[in-house]
Amino acid sequence: MIGRRAVDRVFRMGAMLVTASVFGGLLSVVAWTAAKGLGTVTWCMLTQTPAWSYYLGGGGGIANAIVGSACLAAGATLIALAVGVPCALYLGTYARGSRLAELVRASLETLWGVPSIVVGAFGFALMVWLGLKPSLLVGMGTVALLELPVIVRSIDEVMRTVPSELEEASLALGATRAETATRVIARQCMPGAVTGTLLAFGRGIGDAAAVMLTAGFTDAVPRSLTDPVATLPLLVLYQLGSPVDQVRQRAYGACLVLTLIVAATSLASRLVWLRLARHVAR
Repeated sequence: MIGRRAVDRVFRMGAMLVTASVFGGLLSVVAWTAAKGLGTVTWCMLTQTPAWSYYLGGGGGIANAIVGSACLAAGATLIALAVGVPCALYLGTYARGSRLAELVRASLETLWGVPSIVVGAFGFALMVWLGLKPSLLVGMGTVALLELPVIVRSIDEVMRTVPSELEEASLALGATRAETATRVIARQCMPGAVTGTLLAFGRGIGDAAAVMLTAGFTDAVPRSLTDPVATLPLLVLYQLGSPVDQVRQRAYGACLVLTLIVAATSLASRLVWLRLARHVAR
């Protein structure tokens, strides 16, 4: 009995230590980013586009990268949703328990683990083959490949938790599988779907490797899908390589802005889950 209690204490202390390490690592990153970049973040920096001398330490801001990142991530999320939601509903209804469903899940998990630079290289090769140029549209398509497995697997895992009695009752009342999927199961999966979508958006807005060759870069705000687009991760990358000290300091300010956007997205996903989960049958 004493030995079992000792093992339990050791296990509990180890779990608490690991949890504290993870939380401490997050706080360290946020604190370091805030300490390095808070002094450079101004209203002008957030609302203005770069002036001609911006990369030499002159005036201007990063509004082009903020707007560009938001447009690219939002567009990629819409594309991933358009493909991912029907795919997830099919896996959870028509193909439930089949070998095809397991094959698709394994493929999505593999795609989830593929490095973003590989996805970016694939998007670049496809762009060249189609005769396109780096643009917002090509960048959105590339980032959508990164977000697709996040959305599909999130919805799919939530669908597995839906009580089978709900589906059986719907079918027993004469509803088709399509009606059951869209009106019963989809409603139950709404918290997980929204959470997965916001997490996918956060991944898309924070990725640099996938858009390095496909989205281009510009100091202007994109006006159409065929225009190149600046993103915050690429802006940070380029500014950190500058020999001008003031430009490198601004890179930390852009890091702070990007960190706050991702943190706000994660917080929003958690709040949405808590709000919508109250209406889910268990």
